[in-house]
Amino acid sequence: MDTTSIGWSPAAEPASRVFIATNFREVGSTGVHTHFEQLRDYLTGQGCDVDVVTPYSWRRPLTYVAFSPRLLLKYVSRPAGVLWYRYWHTAFLYRGLRRRLAGSGPCVVYAQGPLEAGAALRARRGPDQRVILAVHFRSSQADEYSEPGRELKRGGALYRAMRQAERGVILAMDGIVYVSEWSRDAVLAWLPEAASVPSAVIGNSVAPMEADGHAERLADLVTVGRLDAGKNHQFLLEVLASARNKGRIVTLDIYGDGVLRRDLEQRISALGLDDQVRLRGFRRDVRAFLPGYRVYVHPAHTENAPLAVIEAMAAGLPVVAAPIGGIPELVRDGVEGRHWPLDDPASAAAVLTELLDSAAELERAGKSARARFERDFDLNVVGARMRSFLLPG
Repeated sequence: MDTTSIGWSPAAEPASRVFIATNFREVGSTGVHTHFEQLRDYLTGQGCDVDVVTPYSWRRPLTYVAFSPRLLLKYVSRPAGVLWYRYWHTAFLYRGLRRRLAGSGPCVVYAQGPLEAGAALRARRGPDQRVILAVHFRSSQADEYSEPGRELKRGGALYRAMRQAERGVILAMDGIVYVSEWSRDAVLAWLPEAASVPSAVIGNSVAPMEADGHAERLADLVTVGRLDAGKNHQFLLEVLASARNKGRIVTLDIYGDGVLRRDLEQRISALGLDDQVRLRGFRRDVRAFLPGYRVYVHPAHTENAPLAVIEAMAAGLPVVAAPIGGIPELVRDGVEGRHWPLDDPASAAAVLTELLDSAAELERAGKSARARFERDFDLNVVGARMRSFLLPG
């Protein structure tokens, strides 16, 4: 992954303390959690003082009173539910940050989104407490909230207000970390002024793992992700059904949980795939199972820099995914795996079975994936880049 920094002017007194600000709970299963957990572990190992600050860091008992009405409000008005969430989570995060930053001296607040960055800008006590934004989102959080089936209407009043707030926050940053070149280009497409903010493209990373060549074979394919519409697991079922129609029986394990589990179970049965597909549920130790598969498959419609793909590459698995978002920056067609179309299950099945039928290609792609991981996505490599950007001098 190419890493570029521009226009950085370190503080007179170098900081060694990092506050990671997130509106999520401190422990969770999202890619954002993995991103900051891995960074926290790396920086702590390098002797830095790292603290994760969440809305639950300030008067936790009150959060149940403040946050719970959203669960009912979203059924009355989805935009109102969004507003409630954003207001109260940010209010509690601000107070948590304000308390932690008081008397902390020079430090860095590494904010995991625009809301967190805005809270940090308000909470900091001076310019030596720097605020760096991580861009995990796709171009704009307002755009994500207004995707088909989501809470907001694109171009509506709340959408425009969110865009305006994001603009002000992004341009006020001391620095920006883009986790892919695609995300940087997407932000600059709607906010070209952001090019003036010091920035770096630093990909996601995970700790290295030892590939186990003697692992028990669990299935042909594996995928990891929340069971929701964006992850597009239904597509995998159609691909397997198409392969079976051509006389090929391919097995698949799906790790993750979510609102579509019941729908997927019904679709698996409807397609007659009960003997080929297993829903394994959410597992925090999923990486330990990855060497038991032949290929990692990724069906998502849109991705930035998916950590699930990077985990698979660390395990030495070839990856089959669509060339969307930041995926081509991770997986090159014919090198670390293959690209497949998301609008044609039959063609996708042909791509997949061609790879599975070639032991030599599987081995070559697996080795390439592992080598790419070691060069560009190993935590020890990426962590050093992150530390250099967050804590210069």
